[in-house]
Amino acid sequence: MKKVTLLFALFFYGAITANPFTDPTDLKIGTIVGKVIDNLEQQPVAYAAIVIKSEDGSATITGGITTDDGSFEVKDLPEGKLLMEVQFIGYKTHSQPITITKSNKKLDLGTIILEEETQELTGVEVVAERTTIEQKIDRKVINVGKDLTTAGATASDIMNNIPSVNVDSQTGDLTLRGNSNVRVMVDGKLSNVPVAQLLKQIPSTSIKSIELITNPSAKYNPEGMSGIINIVLHKNANIGFNGNINTGLSKGKNARFNSSIDLNYRNGKFNLYGNYGNNIGKQSNFGYIKRLDENSEQLFDFFNNNKSHLYKVGFDFYLDDNNTVSFFTNQNMYDGKGSGDTDVVYYNDPARNTAQLFNNTNDNLSEQYNFDYKHDFKKEGHNIELEVDYNHFDSDEDAHFSSTGAARFPDYQDFVNTDRTQTIANLDYVNPIDSISKLELGVEARVFKTDVDYASTGLSFNANGILRPTPDTDFVYAMDIYSAYATFGQTRGKLSYQAGIRVENVEVKADTNQVRSFTDKYTQVYPSAFLTYAASDENQFQLSYSKRVDRPGLQQVNPIRQWSTPLISSFGNETLVPQFTNSFEANYTRRFEKGSVTSGVFYRSITDEINRAVYIDRLDFNKTILTFDNFDNTSAYGLEVSTTYRPTKWWNINGSFDLFSQTQRGITESLLTADNNTATEDDIVIEETEVDNVSWNFRMNNSFTVTKKLNLQLFGFYRGANQTLQFEIEPMYFVNMGVRYTFAEGKGTVSINMNDIFNTMRFAFDAKRPYAQKGQFNWESRNIYIGTSYRFGSGKNRAAQRKRRDSNTKQGGGGII
Repeated sequence: MKKVTLLFALFFYGAITANPFTDPTDLKIGTIVGKVIDNLEQQPVAYAAIVIKSEDGSATITGGITTDDGSFEVKDLPEGKLLMEVQFIGYKTHSQPITITKSNKKLDLGTIILEEETQELTGVEVVAERTTIEQKIDRKVINVGKDLTTAGATASDIMNNIPSVNVDSQTGDLTLRGNSNVRVMVDGKLSNVPVAQLLKQIPSTSIKSIELITNPSAKYNPEGMSGIINIVLHKNANIGFNGNINTGLSKGKNARFNSSIDLNYRNGKFNLYGNYGNNIGKQSNFGYIKRLDENSEQLFDFFNNNKSHLYKVGFDFYLDDNNTVSFFTNQNMYDGKGSGDTDVVYYNDPARNTAQLFNNTNDNLSEQYNFDYKHDFKKEGHNIELEVDYNHFDSDEDAHFSSTGAARFPDYQDFVNTDRTQTIANLDYVNPIDSISKLELGVEARVFKTDVDYASTGLSFNANGILRPTPDTDFVYAMDIYSAYATFGQTRGKLSYQAGIRVENVEVKADTNQVRSFTDKYTQVYPSAFLTYAASDENQFQLSYSKRVDRPGLQQVNPIRQWSTPLISSFGNETLVPQFTNSFEANYTRRFEKGSVTSGVFYRSITDEINRAVYIDRLDFNKTILTFDNFDNTSAYGLEVSTTYRPTKWWNINGSFDLFSQTQRGITESLLTADNNTATEDDIVIEETEVDNVSWNFRMNNSFTVTKKLNLQLFGFYRGANQTLQFEIEPMYFVNMGVRYTFAEGKGTVSINMNDIFNTMRFAFDAKRPYAQKGQFNWESRNIYIGTSYRFGSGKNRAAQRKRRDSNTKQGGGGII
């Protein structure tokens, strides 16, 4: 029953403490302690309400909430006979009389077993009504509810509603705390699908929660300067046959449709599940870039028609009470078509006007196969687990370019085949040494290989020698990583700590046309440390440190031209080396009767920073080349505040504010002359550019309960101005509103949401390097979304205890990806 959020527990706690027993003659001398577990899985029940009442149950005196491990402590109890109740949604209320005397002030109630409420939850999966934010020891968990902040076709659509997370609607690039060096996992596992594409292929209705692990421990893989974003999908492991159907339609200028169905059958020793999801739709976007020095303009108009189909089939086999074997496979099929028109207009010299047309198709298939074996020893929490995960990604992209106008150049075609394999094997061991200590050990092998085969036809030199073909290229990039980790943690009263270390040996090889072009081999140690102090149930403090690495991604190292317009081409740099980050973070959580506030600050020290380099094309000084390079050390810092507050029973507020600052460095070039046609190499000025970027975001969501079945919502977002090496980006904001209706005794919902009702979303910028420019890009941000969801089934809830890799929580089988 972990699907019930902390917000409900806090609200419940506020309710029971809002009506205290007020007899001033009571002597508050007593304390009770204990632990709450469920009857089926014998697992701790977190955030259950402990209610202390008068002997006859007519008056509520005080109460508390169980912690993550199910334990509780309630102090200041009056002398005499009392009634103690343990309450949690989906379970029968446990009642127990207790007596506090001067000679028996502290009662240890031992382990309390909650029995599942079979009538209320038959065939129903408990899903949070509203999106809430929960601060755990090593991560921030955004529990995605059925509210309208998450109404949208895909995961990409809802990411901008998540604190500290931004998605570039033009490129699909994801950033966390203003930095794109972030790892994205689905159910704790890395996917071979590119992140921008992955987010557009996961139906938003399939997402249960999003975990922001900004300072991961040594147990986690150390990639990603900003940390890890883990997308947790809904699981259904109820006994019997159960399922969930979701559909959604989004209509702006074009229509986009998504749907999913999740099926599960659990009986005896077997748990079988299967899922299917799709996203089908068209999308248009457009924009312009103006060159101020020569009074020219590039006008862009792009169109995409994409289809994706995701399948998952798996099973869990419970050999006995101590041994479990699991297997699943994901099959992700993608069919993308795109077209575009780029017009280059020289207002002072129309003879140079030209237009580039392109059409491309991109078909790919991602296959994942996962095997897991887990053995539980007799001691609770003592286990060893082996997992092997294999992923194969194959993509074929064909693009055709043609041009018109006075400066037209020959037609040409690009053919790119990408074949990527990823194999991960890990062995994890967990041993709770005693009641306050836990040791975790693990070893892991990760083997990656990518083969990019590029061919181009039809392009030839013109009379001035400017146009040239990109030679056929076979680029192979391989990386082998072998690692081991150890973490040790203890909880001593209100103080908890964890320390860990991870050692990795890495070897990188790059071959261009069967010639070794780059190698790198290094061994690195990654320490981590966490310290948490729970001053009370309402106040929690945390300090943490970790060392992380950003290894160059394929797009950053691939020397093959990745994309181009008539004036811009982008290439990778295969000689890039990793950048390393030392990250420090402090967080504070304050819970109160009507909500909670979580705040935090962070600081990062970065070495060998990877960033953009912008060069002038030596064969045509009117064009630029984008690539990457390593730069000097730099630093970044920021702060975050998020809150949930319920002013009244019918009004709930979720808000967040985040600010970050980072010094960015890069290499840029500029011309000393405004006449590109007569410029020479001597007119090029090369400089290392430094930008101190400070940016902030603000989000606020208001939920209004009209009736038990009808809810309204208003969501606003504002992004302040910020800078990159190329652009000074203008502020941006949008407002969404919507309505949700629940039917069929809570099993079904209908949601209608209007996004960007004022049509204010756009990416607008000014630039000085390498030329003075200004521009803007727009997309179909204003649209109407209609979605439906329905749950069905015949079994009572019993979550399968299948461990999710790279997570401290356990999940049942199922989901997509």
